[in-house]
Amino acid sequence: MGKVRIVVDSTSDLPKDVRERLGIEMVPLKVHFGNETFLDSVTLASSDFFVKLAGTKEMPTTSQPSPVDFVDVYKKLLEEPGTVIISIHLSSAFSGTYQSAVLAKSLLGGDPNIHIVDSKSASLGFGMLAIAAAEAAANGADVEAILARIRSLKEQTQLYFLVDTLEYLHRNGRIGKASAVFGSLLNIKPILSIDPEEGVIFPVDKVRGSRKAMGRIVELLQEKFDGKSIDVMFVHANARAGAEEFEGVLKERFDVKDVSYFELGPVIGTHVGPGTLGLFVTPAEA
Repeated sequence: MGKVRIVVDSTSDLPKDVRERLGIEMVPLKVHFGNETFLDSVTLASSDFFVKLAGTKEMPTTSQPSPVDFVDVYKKLLEEPGTVIISIHLSSAFSGTYQSAVLAKSLLGGDPNIHIVDSKSASLGFGMLAIAAAEAAANGADVEAILARIRSLKEQTQLYFLVDTLEYLHRNGRIGKASAVFGSLLNIKPILSIDPEEGVIFPVDKVRGSRKAMGRIVELLQEKFDGKSIDVMFVHANARAGAEEFEGVLKERFDVKDVSYFELGPVIGTHVGPGTLGLFVTPAEA
């Protein structure tokens, strides 16, 4: 049986040390500040990105990897005989990144040892799938078992995002200016999620103030996880304190077995802005 290798794109928001430990390969998207172009999480770190973002009036833009970017990674991995690749990517509803990976496979003759997965999610929503897949591969699971594990974990995961300001959603054309101004004046905090079937962002609810938003998310989580032990992954954009506060709120109502923190990367950060906080909740493994 060949070795299974996992590939992601940079919007998985997996830090370098995690990728290196698990042998996960990453293909970066690009971030453009005017005439400057950076490789997401390679030549532009999350912390540096938000400093640049705060100091610019012109909204940065992002672009997907080319099929050749994926071909280069796939060919390198396939040099080892018997290698099988599972390539997991940002929802195709958000980006052409998934399609670039599909085209790369076709450029390699439709190699049956390359499996492309549209996560229908973003950030740790598929970063966590990659972690689980890489751990399963390290434990000797074959490609069919790993793909089944990915499907199962997707079904069990509940994710929510809170944005600190509606300004960036407005600047990226997601909402109108009136809604952004109105929400900011009233301190409205939209609770967002991603549809697991369509892979698109949708509003779950909106409340006034971060603390009430956290409380509302706890109510929503109780509908799925009441009486169960849970694991939680937080991803944040310069909002570690908010994530730690949220951890405390969750522990008041749930048996939280494991908590981890990750930083939101530059590409996703471009579209949601600083202060964004996301959480990904799964049942704790027995």
